[in-house]
Amino acid sequence: MAVTQPITINTRIRENAQNLAGALEQHLLKSFAPDARKELRLFSAGEAADLLGISASFLRKLHFEERVPDVHTTAGGRRHYSAQDVLNIRHILEDKAKTKGAYLKGRAEGEKVQVLSFLNFKGGSGKTTSSIHAAQRFALKGYRVLAVDIDPQASLTSLFGYQPEYDFLHSGSIYDAIRYDDPLPFSEIIQETYFPNLHLAPGGLILQEFEHETPTALRNNVQPPFYARMAAALQEVEDQYDIIIFDCPPQLGYLTMSALCASTGVLITVVPNMLDVASMSQFLQMSADLLDVVSNAGARMEFDFLRFLINRYEPSDGPQQQVVAFLRQLFGEEVMTSPMLKSTAISDAGLTQQTIYEVERSAFHRSTYDRAMESLNAVNDEIEMLLQQAWGR
Repeated sequence: MAVTQPITINTRIRENAQNLAGALEQHLLKSFAPDARKELRLFSAGEAADLLGISASFLRKLHFEERVPDVHTTAGGRRHYSAQDVLNIRHILEDKAKTKGAYLKGRAEGEKVQVLSFLNFKGGSGKTTSSIHAAQRFALKGYRVLAVDIDPQASLTSLFGYQPEYDFLHSGSIYDAIRYDDPLPFSEIIQETYFPNLHLAPGGLILQEFEHETPTALRNNVQPPFYARMAAALQEVEDQYDIIIFDCPPQLGYLTMSALCASTGVLITVVPNMLDVASMSQFLQMSADLLDVVSNAGARMEFDFLRFLINRYEPSDGPQQQVVAFLRQLFGEEVMTSPMLKSTAISDAGLTQQTIYEVERSAFHRSTYDRAMESLNAVNDEIEMLLQQAWGR
Protein backbone atom coordinates (compact mmCIF):
# COMPACT_ATOMS: atom_id res chain seq x y z
CA MET A 1 0.00 0.00 0.00
CA ALA A 2 1.43 3.34 -1.08
CA VAL A 3 2.16 5.80 1.65
CA THR A 4 0.75 9.27 1.05
CA GLN A 5 3.51 11.80 1.31
CA PRO A 6 2.65 14.84 3.45
CA ILE A 7 2.58 18.12 1.59
CA THR A 8 3.96 21.30 3.09
CA ILE A 9 1.56 24.20 3.43
CA ASN A 10 3.83 26.63 1.57
CA THR A 11 4.04 24.25 -1.40
CA ARG A 12 0.29 23.77 -1.49
CA ILE A 13 -0.44 27.47 -1.24
CA ARG A 14 2.02 28.16 -4.07
CA GLU A 15 0.31 25.55 -6.25
CA ASN A 16 -3.09 27.05 -5.47
CA ALA A 17 -1.79 30.52 -6.31
CA GLN A 18 -0.36 29.36 -9.64
CA ASN A 19 -3.55 27.48 -10.56
CA LEU A 20 -5.71 30.46 -9.68
CA ALA A 21 -3.50 32.90 -11.60
CA GLY A 22 -3.69 30.68 -14.66
CA ALA A 23 -7.46 30.37 -14.43
CA LEU A 24 -7.86 34.13 -14.05
CA GLU A 25 -5.66 34.73 -17.08
CA GLN A 26 -7.82 32.37 -19.14
CA HIS A 27 -10.94 34.16 -17.91
CA LEU A 28 -9.50 37.49 -19.04
CA LEU A 29 -8.56 36.07 -22.43
CA LYS A 30 -12.17 34.98 -22.93
CA SER A 31 -13.46 38.40 -21.95
CA PHE A 32 -10.92 40.52 -23.81
CA ALA A 33 -8.71 40.01 -26.86
CA PRO A 34 -5.10 38.99 -26.13
CA ASP A 35 -2.75 41.97 -25.57
CA ALA A 36 -5.69 44.37 -25.91
CA ARG A 37 -6.61 47.07 -23.46
CA LYS A 38 -10.19 47.67 -22.51
CA GLU A 39 -12.26 50.11 -24.52
CA LEU A 40 -15.20 52.15 -23.33
CA ARG A 41 -18.58 51.64 -24.94
CA LEU A 42 -20.48 54.34 -26.84
CA PHE A 43 -23.22 56.33 -25.13
CA SER A 44 -26.73 57.04 -26.41
CA ALA A 45 -27.88 60.59 -27.12
CA GLY A 46 -29.89 60.56 -23.89
CA GLU A 47 -26.87 59.46 -21.85
CA ALA A 48 -24.65 62.05 -23.54
CA ALA A 49 -27.16 64.82 -22.85
CA ASP A 50 -27.43 63.75 -19.20
CA LEU A 51 -23.64 63.87 -18.80
CA LEU A 52 -23.51 67.30 -20.43
CA GLY A 53 -26.35 68.60 -18.29
CA ILE A 54 -28.52 69.57 -21.28
CA SER A 55 -31.72 68.21 -22.81
CA ALA A 56 -31.69 65.65 -25.61
CA SER A 57 -33.61 68.10 -27.80
CA PHE A 58 -30.94 70.78 -27.29
CA LEU A 59 -28.26 68.25 -28.21
CA ARG A 60 -30.15 67.45 -31.42
CA LYS A 61 -30.39 71.19 -32.14
CA LEU A 62 -26.63 71.55 -31.73
CA HIS A 63 -26.14 68.90 -34.41
CA PHE A 64 -28.81 70.38 -36.68
CA GLU A 65 -27.13 73.78 -36.50
CA GLU A 66 -23.71 72.15 -37.00
CA ARG A 67 -22.39 73.72 -33.80
CA VAL A 68 -20.86 70.42 -32.72
CA PRO A 69 -19.03 67.75 -34.76
CA ASP A 70 -20.79 64.73 -36.24
CA VAL A 71 -20.64 61.51 -34.25
CA HIS A 72 -21.23 57.86 -35.04
CA THR A 73 -24.74 57.49 -36.48
CA THR A 74 -26.55 54.22 -37.17
CA ALA A 75 -28.46 53.46 -40.36
CA GLY A 76 -31.63 54.31 -38.45
CA GLY A 77 -30.34 57.78 -37.62
CA ARG A 78 -29.46 57.18 -33.95
CA ARG A 79 -26.37 58.99 -32.73
CA HIS A 80 -23.87 57.32 -30.44
CA TYR A 81 -21.17 59.21 -28.59
CA SER A 82 -17.76 58.16 -27.38
CA ALA A 83 -16.55 59.61 -24.08
CA GLN A 84 -14.15 61.76 -26.12
CA ASP A 85 -17.09 63.06 -28.22
CA VAL A 86 -18.86 64.09 -25.02
CA LEU A 87 -15.72 65.82 -23.75
CA ASN A 88 -15.23 67.67 -27.06
CA ILE A 89 -18.83 68.91 -27.00
CA ARG A 90 -18.38 69.97 -23.38
CA HIS A 91 -15.42 72.16 -24.34
CA ILE A 92 -17.37 73.71 -27.24
CA LEU A 93 -20.29 74.54 -24.95
CA GLU A 94 -17.96 75.94 -22.30
CA ASP A 95 -16.30 78.25 -24.83
CA LYS A 96 -19.71 79.72 -25.75
CA ALA A 97 -21.17 79.74 -22.23
CA LYS A 98 -22.07 83.07 -20.62
CA THR A 99 -20.95 81.79 -17.22
CA LYS A 100 -17.48 80.32 -16.87
CA GLY A 101 -17.60 76.82 -15.42
CA ALA A 102 -21.09 76.04 -16.66
CA TYR A 103 -19.91 72.90 -18.49
CA LEU A 104 -16.38 72.44 -17.12
CA LYS A 105 -16.88 72.52 -13.36
CA GLY A 106 -13.38 71.60 -12.27
CA ARG A 107 -11.31 73.78 -10.00
CA ALA A 108 -10.46 77.30 -11.06
CA GLU A 109 -7.08 78.95 -10.75
CA GLY A 110 -6.18 79.32 -7.10
CA GLU A 111 -8.50 76.53 -5.91
CA LYS A 112 -6.90 73.46 -4.35
CA VAL A 113 -7.12 69.99 -5.79
CA GLN A 114 -9.70 67.82 -4.01
CA VAL A 115 -8.24 64.56 -2.69
CA LEU A 116 -10.74 61.91 -1.57
CA SER A 117 -10.01 58.76 0.41
CA PHE A 118 -12.46 55.86 0.38
CA LEU A 119 -11.68 53.70 3.38
CA ASN A 120 -12.80 51.26 6.03
CA PHE A 121 -11.06 48.80 8.30
CA LYS A 122 -13.24 45.93 7.04
CA GLY A 123 -12.94 44.21 3.67
CA GLY A 124 -16.06 43.86 1.54
CA SER A 125 -17.45 47.28 2.48
CA GLY A 126 -17.46 48.48 -1.13
CA LYS A 127 -14.44 50.81 -1.12
CA THR A 128 -13.19 49.81 -4.56
CA THR A 129 -16.68 49.73 -6.11
CA SER A 130 -17.40 53.18 -4.72
CA SER A 131 -14.07 54.72 -5.67
CA ILE A 132 -13.96 53.47 -9.27
CA HIS A 133 -17.56 54.49 -10.01
CA ALA A 134 -16.87 57.92 -8.52
CA ALA A 135 -13.68 58.33 -10.58
CA GLN A 136 -15.41 57.30 -13.80
CA ARG A 137 -18.51 59.42 -13.19
CA PHE A 138 -16.43 62.53 -12.49
CA ALA A 139 -14.31 61.96 -15.60
CA LEU A 140 -17.43 61.57 -17.75
CA LYS A 141 -18.70 64.86 -16.30
CA GLY A 142 -15.58 66.69 -17.43
CA TYR A 143 -13.37 66.66 -14.33
CA ARG A 144 -9.69 65.79 -14.62
CA VAL A 145 -9.34 62.75 -12.35
CA LEU A 146 -6.46 60.68 -10.99
CA ALA A 147 -7.35 57.33 -9.38
CA VAL A 148 -4.66 56.11 -6.97
CA ASP A 149 -4.68 52.44 -5.95
CA ILE A 150 -2.85 52.01 -2.64
CA ASP A 151 -4.32 48.58 -1.88
CA PRO A 152 -1.73 45.79 -2.33
CA GLN A 153 -4.59 43.61 -3.63
CA ALA A 154 -4.87 46.12 -6.51
CA SER A 155 -8.54 45.47 -7.32
CA LEU A 156 -8.96 48.99 -8.68
CA THR A 157 -6.01 48.48 -11.01
CA SER A 158 -7.49 45.17 -12.21
CA LEU A 159 -10.82 46.84 -12.99
CA PHE A 160 -8.97 49.15 -15.38
CA GLY A 161 -7.88 46.11 -17.38
CA TYR A 162 -4.40 45.57 -15.98
CA GLN A 163 -2.96 42.45 -14.42
CA PRO A 164 -0.97 43.86 -11.49
CA GLU A 165 0.82 40.59 -10.80
CA TYR A 166 2.27 40.77 -14.33
CA ASP A 167 2.13 44.41 -15.46
CA PHE A 168 3.48 46.01 -12.27
CA LEU A 169 5.11 43.15 -10.42
CA HIS A 170 8.54 44.79 -10.15
CA SER A 171 8.00 48.40 -11.19
CA GLY A 172 5.45 50.95 -12.32
CA SER A 173 3.18 51.02 -9.26
CA ILE A 174 2.51 53.81 -6.76
CA TYR A 175 5.11 52.16 -4.52
CA ASP A 176 7.88 53.43 -6.83
CA ALA A 177 6.80 57.04 -6.22
CA ILE A 178 6.67 56.83 -2.41
CA ARG A 179 9.43 54.33 -1.58
CA TYR A 180 12.24 55.48 0.68
CA ASP A 181 15.11 54.42 -1.58
CA ASP A 182 15.41 56.56 -4.73
CA PRO A 183 11.70 57.16 -5.49
CA LEU A 184 10.63 57.78 -9.07
CA PRO A 185 8.89 60.98 -10.21
CA PHE A 186 5.12 60.51 -9.82
CA SER A 187 4.58 61.30 -13.50
CA GLU A 188 6.52 58.16 -14.48
CA ILE A 189 4.03 55.77 -12.90
CA ILE A 190 0.81 57.36 -14.13
CA GLN A 191 -1.13 55.33 -16.71
CA GLU A 192 -3.72 56.66 -19.12
CA THR A 193 -7.02 54.76 -19.15
CA TYR A 194 -9.77 54.21 -21.72
CA PHE A 195 -11.71 57.04 -20.04
CA PRO A 196 -10.68 60.49 -21.30
CA ASN A 197 -9.68 62.73 -18.38
CA LEU A 198 -9.08 59.71 -16.09
CA HIS A 199 -5.59 58.50 -15.22
CA LEU A 200 -4.45 55.69 -12.92
CA ALA A 201 -1.61 55.32 -10.45
CA PRO A 202 -1.51 51.50 -10.19
CA GLY A 203 -1.27 49.37 -7.09
CA GLY A 204 0.26 45.96 -6.56
CA LEU A 205 1.57 43.50 -4.00
CA ILE A 206 4.86 45.36 -3.79
CA LEU A 207 3.03 48.06 -1.81
CA GLN A 208 3.40 45.74 1.19
CA GLU A 209 7.08 46.69 1.12
CA PHE A 210 6.13 50.22 2.20
CA GLU A 211 4.50 48.78 5.33
CA HIS A 212 7.60 46.68 6.05
CA GLU A 213 10.17 49.42 5.34
CA THR A 214 8.51 52.24 7.27
CA PRO A 215 9.57 51.19 10.82
CA THR A 216 13.22 51.17 9.69
CA ALA A 217 12.76 54.51 7.93
CA LEU A 218 11.30 55.98 11.12
CA ARG A 219 14.28 54.78 13.17
CA ASN A 220 16.65 56.30 10.60
CA ASN A 221 14.64 59.54 10.39
CA VAL A 222 14.26 59.29 6.59
CA GLN A 223 12.57 62.40 5.20
CA PRO A 224 9.86 63.08 4.35
CA PRO A 225 8.29 60.73 6.94
CA PHE A 226 5.70 58.14 5.88
CA TYR A 227 2.67 60.33 6.59
CA ALA A 228 3.95 63.09 4.30
CA ARG A 229 5.30 61.00 1.42
CA MET A 230 2.02 60.67 -0.49
CA ALA A 231 1.28 64.38 -0.33
CA ALA A 232 4.85 65.20 -1.32
CA ALA A 233 4.71 62.84 -4.30
CA LEU A 234 1.35 64.21 -5.47
CA GLN A 235 2.64 67.80 -5.48
CA GLU A 236 4.47 67.09 -8.73
CA VAL A 237 1.27 66.34 -10.67
CA GLU A 238 -1.63 67.81 -8.70
CA ASP A 239 -1.89 70.88 -10.97
CA GLN A 240 -2.97 68.51 -13.78
CA TYR A 241 -6.09 67.28 -11.90
CA ASP A 242 -9.25 68.55 -10.29
CA ILE A 243 -9.91 65.42 -8.22
CA ILE A 244 -7.61 62.70 -6.87
CA ILE A 245 -9.22 59.54 -5.47
CA PHE A 246 -7.53 57.03 -3.17
CA ASP A 247 -8.76 53.44 -2.96
CA CYS A 248 -7.34 52.47 0.44
CA PRO A 249 -6.52 48.99 1.74
CA PRO A 250 -8.81 47.37 4.36
CA GLN A 251 -6.37 48.08 7.16
CA LEU A 252 -5.17 51.08 9.10
CA GLY A 253 -1.50 50.90 8.15
CA TYR A 254 1.12 53.37 7.00
CA LEU A 255 -0.32 53.50 3.46
CA THR A 256 -3.78 54.47 4.67
CA MET A 257 -2.43 57.11 7.05
CA SER A 258 -0.26 58.54 4.30
CA ALA A 259 -3.34 58.85 2.06
CA LEU A 260 -5.38 60.43 4.88
CA CYS A 261 -2.68 63.02 5.46
CA ALA A 262 -2.86 63.95 1.77
CA SER A 263 -6.68 64.07 1.65
CA THR A 264 -9.14 66.94 1.72
CA GLY A 265 -12.21 64.69 2.06
CA VAL A 266 -12.89 61.27 3.59
CA LEU A 267 -15.63 58.80 2.67
CA ILE A 268 -16.02 55.89 5.08
CA THR A 269 -17.97 53.06 3.47
CA VAL A 270 -20.18 51.03 5.77
CA VAL A 271 -22.47 48.05 5.17
CA PRO A 272 -25.58 48.54 7.35
CA ASN A 273 -25.45 45.57 9.69
CA MET A 274 -24.43 45.60 13.32
CA LEU A 275 -21.29 43.48 12.87
CA ASP A 276 -19.94 45.96 10.33
CA VAL A 277 -20.98 48.91 12.48
CA ALA A 278 -19.23 47.37 15.49
CA SER A 279 -16.11 46.85 13.38
CA MET A 280 -16.34 50.46 12.19
CA SER A 281 -16.49 51.62 15.82
CA GLN A 282 -13.14 49.96 16.47
CA PHE A 283 -11.78 51.37 13.21
CA LEU A 284 -12.77 54.93 14.13
CA GLN A 285 -11.21 54.69 17.59
CA MET A 286 -7.96 53.26 16.22
CA SER A 287 -7.93 55.91 13.47
CA ALA A 288 -8.32 58.73 15.99
CA ASP A 289 -5.54 57.37 18.22
CA LEU A 290 -3.07 56.86 15.36
CA LEU A 291 -3.90 60.16 13.70
CA ASP A 292 -3.31 61.90 17.03
CA VAL A 293 0.23 60.54 16.92
CA VAL A 294 0.97 61.71 13.37
CA SER A 295 -0.75 65.05 14.08
CA ASN A 296 1.56 65.61 17.03
CA ALA A 297 4.45 64.77 14.72
CA GLY A 298 3.42 67.60 12.40
CA ALA A 299 1.01 66.03 9.89
CA ARG A 300 -1.77 68.13 8.37
CA MET A 301 -5.14 67.00 9.72
CA GLU A 302 -7.59 69.47 8.14
CA PHE A 303 -10.43 68.10 5.98
CA ASP A 304 -13.17 69.83 4.03
CA PHE A 305 -15.62 67.04 4.83
CA LEU A 306 -16.06 63.54 6.24
CA ARG A 307 -19.03 61.41 5.24
CA PHE A 308 -20.30 57.90 5.91
CA LEU A 309 -21.42 56.21 2.70
CA ILE A 310 -24.03 53.48 3.20
CA ASN A 311 -23.05 50.64 0.89
CA ARG A 312 -24.72 47.44 -0.35
CA TYR A 313 -28.03 48.73 0.96
CA GLU A 314 -31.24 46.71 0.53
CA PRO A 315 -34.23 49.03 1.12
CA SER A 316 -36.58 46.08 1.75
CA ASP A 317 -34.37 44.70 4.52
CA GLY A 318 -35.93 45.74 7.86
CA PRO A 319 -32.81 45.28 10.03
CA GLN A 320 -30.74 47.31 7.53
CA GLN A 321 -33.30 50.12 7.70
CA GLN A 322 -32.96 50.13 11.48
CA VAL A 323 -29.17 50.30 11.30
CA VAL A 324 -29.30 53.18 8.81
CA ALA A 325 -31.75 55.05 11.03
CA PHE A 326 -29.41 54.42 13.99
CA LEU A 327 -26.44 55.84 12.05
CA ARG A 328 -28.40 58.89 10.87
CA GLN A 329 -29.51 59.61 14.41
CA LEU A 330 -25.93 59.24 15.64
CA PHE A 331 -23.98 61.07 12.93
CA GLY A 332 -26.64 63.34 11.40
CA GLU A 333 -25.65 65.00 8.12
CA GLU A 334 -22.32 63.17 8.09
CA VAL A 335 -24.26 60.14 6.79
CA MET A 336 -24.78 60.66 3.08
CA THR A 337 -28.38 61.11 1.98
CA SER A 338 -27.98 58.72 -0.96
CA PRO A 339 -27.03 55.09 -0.22
CA MET A 340 -25.37 52.80 -2.72
CA LEU A 341 -27.79 49.95 -3.36
CA LYS A 342 -26.81 46.30 -3.38
CA SER A 343 -27.31 45.30 -7.01
CA THR A 344 -26.84 42.18 -9.11
CA ALA A 345 -26.05 44.50 -12.02
CA ILE A 346 -22.95 45.81 -10.23
CA SER A 347 -21.77 42.34 -9.15
CA ASP A 348 -22.51 40.79 -12.56
CA ALA A 349 -20.59 43.56 -14.33
CA GLY A 350 -17.66 42.75 -12.05
CA LEU A 351 -17.52 39.21 -13.44
CA THR A 352 -15.96 40.67 -16.60
CA GLN A 353 -14.05 43.33 -14.63
CA GLN A 354 -16.38 46.13 -15.67
CA THR A 355 -18.43 48.80 -13.97
CA ILE A 356 -22.02 49.93 -14.52
CA TYR A 357 -20.72 52.89 -16.53
CA GLU A 358 -18.96 50.48 -18.89
CA VAL A 359 -21.61 47.84 -19.57
CA GLU A 360 -24.50 48.12 -22.02
CA ARG A 361 -27.99 48.51 -20.60
CA SER A 362 -29.12 45.65 -22.85
CA ALA A 363 -26.87 43.24 -20.93
CA PHE A 364 -29.22 43.34 -17.92
CA HIS A 365 -32.86 43.46 -17.05
CA ARG A 366 -33.70 47.13 -17.66
CA SER A 367 -35.19 47.82 -14.26
CA THR A 368 -32.18 46.23 -12.51
CA TYR A 369 -29.74 48.26 -14.57
CA ASP A 370 -31.69 51.52 -14.18
CA ARG A 371 -31.99 51.09 -10.41
CA ALA A 372 -28.24 50.52 -10.08
CA MET A 373 -27.42 53.45 -12.35
CA GLU A 374 -29.78 55.81 -10.50
CA SER A 375 -28.23 54.79 -7.18
CA LEU A 376 -24.65 55.30 -8.37
CA ASN A 377 -25.42 58.63 -9.98
CA ALA A 378 -27.20 59.89 -6.88
CA VAL A 379 -24.22 58.96 -4.67
CA ASN A 380 -21.65 60.49 -7.00
CA ASP A 381 -23.69 63.63 -7.63
CA GLU A 382 -23.91 64.11 -3.85
CA ILE A 383 -20.13 63.77 -3.59
CA GLU A 384 -19.79 66.25 -6.47
CA MET A 385 -21.91 68.73 -4.51
CA LEU A 386 -19.53 68.38 -1.56
CA LEU A 387 -16.58 69.09 -3.85
CA GLN A 388 -18.28 72.16 -5.28
CA GLN A 389 -19.01 73.40 -1.76
CA ALA A 390 -15.36 72.90 -0.83
CA TRP A 391 -14.47 75.17 -3.75
CA GLY A 392 -16.86 77.74 -2.34
CA ARG A 393 -19.63 77.37 -4.91
